[in-house]
Amino acid sequence: MLENARNLLSLGKDIRFEMKEHTTEQNLSVVKSLKTRFISDGPANFTWQESCDEPEKIHIGEKSYDDKRIGKAFTESGALNRHLQRIYTGKKHYECNQCGKAFTQRGPLIAHQRIHTGEKPYKCNQCGKAFTQMGPLTAHQRTHTGEKPYKCNQCGKAFTQRGALTGHQRIHTGENPYECNQCGKTFKYKHSLPVHQRIHNEDKPYKCNECGKAFRQKGALNVHQRIHIREKPYKCNQCGKAFTNQRALTVHQRIHTGEKPYKCNQCAKTF
Repeated sequence: MLENARNLLSLGKDIRFEMKEHTTEQNLSVVKSLKTRFISDGPANFTWQESCDEPEKIHIGEKSYDDKRIGKAFTESGALNRHLQRIYTGKKHYECNQCGKAFTQRGPLIAHQRIHTGEKPYKCNQCGKAFTQMGPLTAHQRTHTGEKPYKCNQCGKAFTQRGALTGHQRIHTGENPYECNQCGKTFKYKHSLPVHQRIHNEDKPYKCNECGKAFRQKGALNVHQRIHIREKPYKCNQCGKAFTNQRALTVHQRIHTGEKPYKCNQCAKTF
């Protein structure tokens, strides 16, 4: 794979030379044909003379240089070369000067650095919530529109984000790809693993600015802070009693329904 990548990158240099030598539209199409044949056939089966017999028409804006392994196309050879170097050599040239994390492209590095600067340039025009990247903003806006474009082909459940669908589908497949290196516990979602690992290192990064109590998860902090502001958004539709969190409401509602889901395995008494 690495040798193929070197060959592809070498070909890119030859193509740039060809582009300088041949400036007509027809000759540029020949260069495109050379690139396509090289990627399609592989370096072992590629011959310059044979490939030069296949000129193709090129149009303005056409993405003439393509990597057929993944179907990605580019408008210029330089862009293809950079793509090949990133994908097939695995090099990460763009490094964060704050934490050292490296990236294959400049764009993701810029987005990552906003974690350190706190910059959130993408703002929701409905509620004002801001984000470091456009992708999360787009996903967030679906909470306002109700759009759920990602649908499970097993049960039909729909989601606002592709990642949420991927995680959900693991319920059907039983896959838990994220494993804790401390205790071996596995998880369906990537974000669940670092939250769990805080149990081992006793890390509680979310601290209440009213009383100083710390929590492993931001959601737990949000629930706790309702104690101080006396907010109780979860209301029983039977008696009107309100609670700070959903779990407390669920437990309360069993008074009305008579549900006792917890059974003693010694005497069968339920609670």
